[in-house]
Amino acid sequence: MPHKSKLASKEKVKIVQDILAGKLTVGNISSRLGIYKSTVKAWIRLYETEGETGLIPQKRNRVYPQNLKLSAVGDYLCGLGSLEQICAKYKIKTREILRKWIKLYNSHEEFRTFWGGSRMTKTRNTTQCERLDIVHYCLANNKDYGKTAIKYNVSYQQVYTWVRRFKEMGYAGLEDRRGKRSGTLPSRTPEEALRDKVAQLERKNFDLRMENAVLKKLQELERRDALALQETKGNTKR
Repeated sequence: MPHKSKLASKEKVKIVQDILAGKLTVGNISSRLGIYKSTVKAWIRLYETEGETGLIPQKRNRVYPQNLKLSAVGDYLCGLGSLEQICAKYKIKTREILRKWIKLYNSHEEFRTFWGGSRMTKTRNTTQCERLDIVHYCLANNKDYGKTAIKYNVSYQQVYTWVRRFKEMGYAGLEDRRGKRSGTLPSRTPEEALRDKVAQLERKNFDLRMENAVLKKLQELERRDALALQETKGNTKR
C-alpha cells in the first residue's frame, strides 16, 4: 500500500528534474518510494506551473478567489478537463482540493448560493438583453465564467451555455425557447432546421395515425349499426 511521501522539497525537485530529463520514469519512482503515481504526477505539475516553490510546504494555506473556485468546479462538471488538467489550468495545489470543492458544490445549498448561482439545474429568469450583457461581460473578461456567474447572480452552466450559443448563432442564440414547440419558430442553424423538419414530419405522421384510427373506429361503428339493423329486420319478419 503506497504511503505518504516524507521526502524533503529538494529531493522532490531533483526527482522531478530527472523525470523531465528522461533519466527516471513516474513508474520507477512510484515503485521505489512506495507512493502513488498520481502523487509523482502532482509534483511534476506543480514544478511546471510554479517552479521549485511549488514543492515547498507553505506555512499558510493558499487562499483561492471565489471565481476561480467556481470556474474550476464548473469546468469539471461541464467535462472541460480532468481533475489533473483543471488543477494545472487554475494552479490548484492538489486534486483533493478540487474534489472537496466539487463535493461541497453538489452537497451544500449555502455553498452554491455563496458562489454565484445555484446548482446546475436551478436557474433564475433572465431577459434576452440581460443575457447579451452577461455574454459581453464574460467575453471581455477572457471567458471567466465563474467571475461572470458571481457578478450577475446566475449559474456557471448558464453563462457557459449562453456564450457557446452566442458564438454559434449570434443574438438569436440567446432566445429563450423553453416550452416552444419545435418548428414553430425560425430555425437558427442547419441543425435546428433539420430537427424542426423531423419534428414536423413526426407531428404529421401522428396526425395521420390519429385520422386513420378515427376512420377505423367510425367504420367499425357503422358495421355494428348495419348488423343491428339487419337483426332488427329479421326479427320483424318472424
